[in-house]
Amino acid sequence: MRAAILTVSTSRANGDGEDESGARLAEFAAGLGLEVAAQEVVPDERHTVEARLVNFCDELGVDLVLTSGGTGLSPDDLTPEATRSVIEREAPGIAEAMRAASRPHSPHWMLSRAVAGTRGASLIVNFPGSPRSIAECGASLAPALPHALALLAGEHPAHPTA
Repeated sequence: MRAAILTVSTSRANGDGEDESGARLAEFAAGLGLEVAAQEVVPDERHTVEARLVNFCDELGVDLVLTSGGTGLSPDDLTPEATRSVIEREAPGIAEAMRAASRPHSPHWMLSRAVAGTRGASLIVNFPGSPRSIAECGASLAPALPHALALLAGEHPAHPTA
């Protein structure tokens, strides 16, 4: 299975600083046993984010797209809107699990507007932009994502017991 990583940050897209969030997401994907087929940084522009998500899902055919950044309340934080415009089915439990995982670590956990959903056989998940938050949220999702990806691939894995 393959993954694509999309960092949404105007400053990083302009070359200001290292893309630590994208690197953390790539490590997370590799930890799930996924090959990282693409990793890009784009500015906080809704149409650009939409186009990259569609490309990753429809053209590259990746199983999982992980985004970082653009999920807060700033006027240019439009990753959730871009994601909602391209997904076919929302998976609200994924975003809820990430917010719950952030709660013990940040008083701002409730400000995240991250979403997750499917486009065809691909799963798109919006992560926060903070590298530390990526690790915290990723740990909460890691047990369920392989099962979700198997289901999207048309497999019928056994449901875990207990």
